[in-house]
Order: sequence, then C-alpha cells, then structure tokens
Amino acid sequence: MPPEAVLPIASAHRLGVPQAWRAPLLQLALAWAALFALASNEWAEMAHQWWDASTYNHILLIPPILFWLVRQRSSELIKLTPTAWWPGFAWLACGLLVWLGGGAAGINLAAQLGAVVLLQGAVAVLLGPRVVWGLLFPLGYMLFLVPFGDEIVPALQAITARLAIALTQASGVPATIEGVLIDTPVGLFVVAEACSGVKFLVAMIALGSLVAHLCFSSPARRAAFMVAAAVVPVLANGVRAWGTIYIAQSQGIEFAAGFDHIVYGWIFFALVMAVMLGGAWRFFDRSPDDPLLDAAAIEASPRLARLARARIGGAQATAGILLLAAAGAWMDRVALLP
Repeated sequence: MPPEAVLPIASAHRLGVPQAWRAPLLQLALAWAALFALASNEWAEMAHQWWDASTYNHILLIPPILFWLVRQRSSELIKLTPTAWWPGFAWLACGLLVWLGGGAAGINLAAQLGAVVLLQGAVAVLLGPRVVWGLLFPLGYMLFLVPFGDEIVPALQAITARLAIALTQASGVPATIEGVLIDTPVGLFVVAEACSGVKFLVAMIALGSLVAHLCFSSPARRAAFMVAAAVVPVLANGVRAWGTIYIAQSQGIEFAAGFDHIVYGWIFFALVMAVMLGGAWRFFDRSPDDPLLDAAAIEASPRLARLARARIGGAQATAGILLLAAAGAWMDRVALLP
C-alpha cells in the first residue's frame, strides 16, 4: 500500500475510531489495496521518480502533508456519518479510463494520474459526498503525488534564455542568442534542461497551493498567491541565469559555474521563497486557529443532503470497486496482448 494510504486511517479520533467509521474505513483500506495492486507498476514508477529524480524529491513530503491535513480535520470529520455513494463510481470510472488510456498510449503521466484518481474515486464511493466535501483539499492535493513538469522544460528553457539575454544586454555585456545558446565575450552559455528552473517551479506550486489553502480565506487572494507561485520562480530563474553569465565575465566560466551550483541549490531560491512568503504575510486573512471545516455546516447543507440520498450499501460498494478493479486488470492485460 502506498504511503498516502494513511489518508483514510488518519481521520480516526485519537481516542478511537467511532463506530460509524469503522466499517467504511476498513472497506476503504481494502479498496485502496486492490486499486494500488491494479496500478502497482505506476506507483512503483512514481516512487522511483520521487526518490531518484531531483525534480521530484519534494513529492516525498506530500504523503506526510496529506496525513497532517486529514489529521487537522479529524475532530470535525468524526462528527460526519460516512455513507457509501453510488455516483462516486463515475469518479472511479474516470480514473480507470485515464489509467487504461495512459497505459495503452504509453503516456506515463496519464497512467499515473489515473492511478491517483482511482484512490480519490474510492473515497467518494465509500465515504459519500459529505466526507468528500470535508476532505476536498486533501483529495485534490493528492494530485501532487503525480510527477509532472518535464513536459514544460523546453518552454522554461526558452523563457529563461530570453530573460537572461535581456538582462545581460541591459547590464552592458554584449551578447547574442540563438535558441537556448547565449554567446558572450568570455564564452558560450547553454540554458540546459537542468537550468530551466522546473525543479523550483513544481515545488513552489505545491507549496503555494498549501500556503494558499492554509493562510488565505479570500478566493481572490488565493488566486493571486498562486499566480505569484507560478510566475516568481520563472522570473527568479532568469535572474539566476543572468547572474551566472554576468559573474563569468569577470571571474571566468569555471568560477561562475561553481558559484551558480551553490547559490542555485542552497541560497538563491531559498531566499526567493522566503521573500515571497514574507511579502505575502501581511495579506494572510485566515487565522491559524480557524477550523479547516465545519461539520455542522456540512450536515446542514441542502445540496449535500440531496446528493447523499443516492446511497448504496457499503458491502455492495466495496464489491463493486473490487469488480471494477478486476475488470480493469483484465482490460489492461487484453490491451497488452499482441
């Protein structure tokens, strides 16, 4: 079972799991185990990328963050009564189709996304709309388990090169650009894939989403902060590339390359992150003491009450998920046959 399988267990109250939650959580654990086994190749590949690819090392922090997010809601969650919900099968089916389609087309990103959506769908089926509403952000945050970012590396390389050449010329250094190649008096610089800034961008988007959720209540402020979390790292990476080129003009390429590695890895982007959070601090409009959800409001919601009428027995829902997983395994096997 993947590390994030702690998600259903984390909602248990510290003094014990309420009676109403025991069977649904056991059913969810069984369903997640089956769905994880179904997409085990995708989970193994994701785990490999989390551990071995520096771009995705930050994802190792996502499972404990998910645990913490659910734990923060546990005191309110246990006031809700989970009910199996048959419309959740549509969510589950979407995950299965994306997983099958990604695998058949050889698109790892789609197959891995489908693997995560399958787990989300199981939560909807077995716990129902009220619990899903209470867990909406943690469920959405699960999408950050999917390693993404390599797809935008060429675009980021081009943007970084354009920013670097503009700043280089503005600082009085004669330079020309061709694609991602920047020619200067001391030598030729290449904005390589490792210099695209994708590592910091994807990490900042994940961090920005968490900060926006925890520190802002205004949708407009959340949106503004997320825009900053996407734009600031790209601009900062262009400044970093220019700084490397500028230093090389007086200190030499070898010194600039070593300086860039130290500053880029340990100082510059840590400083950018601190400045960004510090600048946003005064605009935080959510108190740390404010509850992350209101169980009473969820129970009183007429819309959620209408949705919750589409019930199904927990045993039948679990059996349906297991049958769907078996069907998915069969379809995947058939798709792989010559």
